[in-house]
Amino acid sequence: MHPIILMILFGLTVEQTTSLCAPMEYIIHVEKRECAYCLAINTTICAGYCMTRDSNGKKLLLQSALSQNVCMYKDLVYQTVRIPGCSSHTVPFYSYPVAVSCKCGKCNTDYSDCVQEAVKANYCTKPQKPSNM
Repeated sequence: MHPIILMILFGLTVEQTTSLCAPMEYIIHVEKRECAYCLAINTTICAGYCMTRDSNGKKLLLQSALSQNVCMYKDLVYQTVRIPGCSSHTVPFYSYPVAVSCKCGKCNTDYSDCVQEAVKANYCTKPQKPSNM
């Protein structure tokens, strides 16, 4: 086999093995002002590293043509939990995504926030109840 073809195949193999984008366990805390308790929900999110190539010709390309791969949902399902201790006029249900599988790809701003924000505190201000999910 030609050496250049071998190098291309090797590069593709390395890219696939270095992209470590996969579902990972994550705990979110959910509370509503009208409810007495906070829920700690165990779920899965997509997280990890995706291989990105930097274009040498980026000065010649439009800004919209420059994007990086991000770890995002490939398949997901939504689950719903009931927050305990809610007043009668409050909807006590909360739905959240659960990652089934993940992929590396261009971030779609139609349904994703593609800007990495500072990590916000993930905690309860009310008594905590673990979810049954």
